[in-house]
Amino acid sequence: MTETPSAGTGHTFDQLDALSTEELRERAFARARERRDVGFFWSVLRHLPNADEAAALDGAPNSVGPTIDEAAALWRELTGHGYEESAPLLRAAFIDYLMKH
Repeated sequence: MTETPSAGTGHTFDQLDALSTEELRERAFARARERRDVGFFWSVLRHLPNADEAAALDGAPNSVGPTIDEAAALWRELTGHGYEESAPLLRAAFIDYLMKH
């Protein structure tokens, strides 16, 4: 099953899984922005450490993509590290989203 290309990206699971978490994030975020998929962005926020603080950011529909990007970047910058314990869940969410859309 991992050799079947997804409908959304034309990539197999193995090809997507070989990408870095940040590359997966960039691709998934770009796809979600194109689709204006606010639900995807909020699901990602819930998986980030300190999600309560990030959720307080302005969530206007026309600015949700940049807001989420900024929240993720701010969290990484302020904490001085990457996704850490959230990485497996986020990777799975990004790959799942890219495979489906």
